[in-house]
Amino acid sequence: MKRFVRSSAVSGTIQAPASKSLAQRAIALASMAEGRSEILNAGNSDDCQAAIRVCRDLGVTIDGDANHLIIDGGLKLPEKPLNCGESGLSIRMFSPIASTLSGEITLVGEGSLKNRPMQIITDALGQFGVECSTANGFLPIKVKGPMKGGHISVDGSLSSQVLTGLLMASPMASSDVTILVDDLKSIPYVQLTVDMMRKFGVDVENINNSEFRIKAPQKYKSCKFNVEGDWSGAAFLLVAGAIAGEVEVTNLNPRSIQADRAIINALMWCGAYVSIRENSILVKKESLTGFDFDATHCPDLFPPLVALASHCVGESKILGVSRLKVKESDRAATLMAEFTKLGINIKVQDDLMIIQGGKPKSAKVQSHGDHRIAMACAVAALNGNCEVEIDCAEAVSKSYPGFFEDLEKISK
Repeated sequence: MKRFVRSSAVSGTIQAPASKSLAQRAIALASMAEGRSEILNAGNSDDCQAAIRVCRDLGVTIDGDANHLIIDGGLKLPEKPLNCGESGLSIRMFSPIASTLSGEITLVGEGSLKNRPMQIITDALGQFGVECSTANGFLPIKVKGPMKGGHISVDGSLSSQVLTGLLMASPMASSDVTILVDDLKSIPYVQLTVDMMRKFGVDVENINNSEFRIKAPQKYKSCKFNVEGDWSGAAFLLVAGAIAGEVEVTNLNPRSIQADRAIINALMWCGAYVSIRENSILVKKESLTGFDFDATHCPDLFPPLVALASHCVGESKILGVSRLKVKESDRAATLMAEFTKLGINIKVQDDLMIIQGGKPKSAKVQSHGDHRIAMACAVAALNGNCEVEIDCAEAVSKSYPGFFEDLEKISK
């Protein structure tokens, strides 16, 4: 599907979409819990739907809709492979969760997920006594539990999502678990996981984000959980306000521990007007100058940050390029390729991306099947006196199905 975005001023109020990161975790935790849980405002992203599908195939009863899910927990050995769609978080959560059951389970995926390396998952699970294999390091993954527990070591620089899956499965191991983590990246996402596990009744000891201790077996308890608005999706709307007018994004918790809340810092550092309110953020266009930002622990901010930097006077520098290699696309290479088409000069030096601000021009760009690339190109086009054609724009459904409709609502 192609989408056309013309430069225009923006003004208005938009509700942030539900956080797919929180929704997926909540669905998985509720599915492992005893009794009936309610998940409010889970949203309808493709990744959320993938988590629901996997849990249903694991024998969990899930009723309701995007606004109100009712989940009766209790996992059973599935009768068919678990399809995680294109969700990296789902494959990394449900591989360990499936390993808590006695019997072989196959996990598969679609699209770009087939090209993402999976050996780190099986290497970690093997330390728990789980029999597991991949197809030369890629999907499908086959696991056979039960998970025994004990001490394991994980390289935290490769994927915090793997650690998230291991943590969530650990209370269901047959003995206590200690996970030693070296060089953990995306720390806020792991803190989010630990916080949610506690909300579902499980105790986790976190020692300086380098050692995690979980008593096992423990049982998750059902609860009522409200999914926050998504700072990752909202970041694009906030950047739109900074470069093209004025936007207020509601359904955002200013005290959230979501990693991408850090977009507020970048917006303030480059000179945008930012007003932090009780349940919303208002951003207005001002004179913007280049900024420096460390995205090591929030790599999903790279695309909106590049869109922002493209409209700043001077040079902007974003640290953390090494975190972009294995996403829905190779995001560093993709951002360079697509923003070059827009007339924006980007170069990479080691772990640093350097963006020279300018004025985006008309171009035909390609999302590469990456939802965040599609949104970044769309937002960058808003203040360039140009028209941008985005191919494979349907990729936004992965996290923010209503993105283009919301963008149209505030475009003048």
